[in-house]
Amino acid sequence: MKAINRGDNTYDIFDDTMQVFEKLPAQSYVVRFSEIRGFFLEKYNDMEIKEPKVYGVHTEKVNKVMNMFERQDRNLGVILSGDKGIGKSLFAKMLSNAAIKREIPMIVVDRYIPGIASYIEDIEQEVMVLFDEFDKTFGEVKSKAGEASPQTNLLSLFDGLSSGKKLFVVTCNELYKLNEYLINRPGRFHYHFRFEYPSANEIREYLTDKLQQEYQKEIDNVISFSNKISLNYDCLRAIATELNTGLTFCDAIKDLNIVNTEQQSYNLMLRFKNGVSFKAKDISMDMFGDDGDKNVYMYDNKGRNNVDITFNPCNAVYDTGKFAHVIPADAIKVEYYFGDSEDEKAMETALKDAGVECLVINRKVSRNIHYNV
Repeated sequence: MKAINRGDNTYDIFDDTMQVFEKLPAQSYVVRFSEIRGFFLEKYNDMEIKEPKVYGVHTEKVNKVMNMFERQDRNLGVILSGDKGIGKSLFAKMLSNAAIKREIPMIVVDRYIPGIASYIEDIEQEVMVLFDEFDKTFGEVKSKAGEASPQTNLLSLFDGLSSGKKLFVVTCNELYKLNEYLINRPGRFHYHFRFEYPSANEIREYLTDKLQQEYQKEIDNVISFSNKISLNYDCLRAIATELNTGLTFCDAIKDLNIVNTEQQSYNLMLRFKNGVSFKAKDISMDMFGDDGDKNVYMYDNKGRNNVDITFNPCNAVYDTGKFAHVIPADAIKVEYYFGDSEDEKAMETALKDAGVECLVINRKVSRNIHYNV
C-alpha cells in the first residue's frame, strides 16, 4: 500500500503497483479528462512510420526544429499547414520520434477541454505537445457567452511564460481558421511549414518506387491526371495499389474514391511561333467532361486584351516536356482586337504571319505563403 499526501490535509490510498517518477518517461501520451479524476495522461500508441522511404525535405526540417529547440531557452512553436494527405501527419510522427529519442516526452491534445491550458502549463519539464487538427479541435468549438475562444485561452501558454520548456506543434488543414494572433507571430510559433501537393517529378519518383516494373508505363497517365486535379500522397498510394494489380490507370480511376466534385482553376498561356505570348489566370473549367467550347480573354504582359480564344478542354494532351497540358494550334480559334494605329496593325500582322504554336494549360496551384526575397 502507498499513501499519498497532495499537500493539504487529505491522503489518497494506492496499491503497491503504483510507480512514482521524478519526470514523465520519454514516450507518447494523450491528454484525457474525467469528472472524478480531472486531467490525466494516458499512454498513446507509438508514432509508427510505416513508409520505408520519406519523400521531400521532412528529415531536414525535423532536424532543424529539434536543433532550434535545443538552442532555445524558451518555448518553440511549429505550425504544420496544408490540405489532407500531403505529409503533415508523417512530419508530426517523425518529429515525435525525434523528440522521444532525445528523452523528450510527446503529449497529444486531440480535443478541447476547458482548463487544458493550465494543465499543460503545470508540466515542469521539456515536452513536445502536439495539437492535432487544431483548426477543428480548437477552431470549431463555440465558446460560451462572455468567455474567450478556446484558441485565445491558449495564447498565454504559447507565449512561454510557464515553467518547463515546451515544443508546441500545431497541425491544421484550413489556415484561415487559426487565430489571427498565431499567424505572423514568430514569438509564439517560430516555424510555419506549408505542405503542398507533390509535383510531377515527385509523383514520378513515388510511383517508380511503388510500381512493379511492368506497370510503370502508366506513370505518365497519372502525371497527366495530376495536372488536371490535385493528387495527394493518399491518392497516389491508392492508385499505385490498383495499378500493381494489372489495371490500366483509366480503368483504376473509375472506381477509386477520387471523384470530380468541383471545377478546378487553371492558368493558360497562348504561345505564338515568334515568341509572343498571352496569358489568362484562374480560369475555371472542367477538363474531364464534354461541356463544349470554352471562350477565354487573353492578355499581354501590359494587361491588354488584344486576343480572345475558343477551344475545347477535352482536346488537351499532356506534354511531358512542358509538364503541362497542351492544345495544338489547329484546335484553337483566335480572334484579334487590335486598334487602327500603324503600330497596332503591325503587331496584329506579325502575330498572324507567325501563327499560333499552342495553348499551354497548367492547374492553378496554391499561392506560396512564404516570402521569396
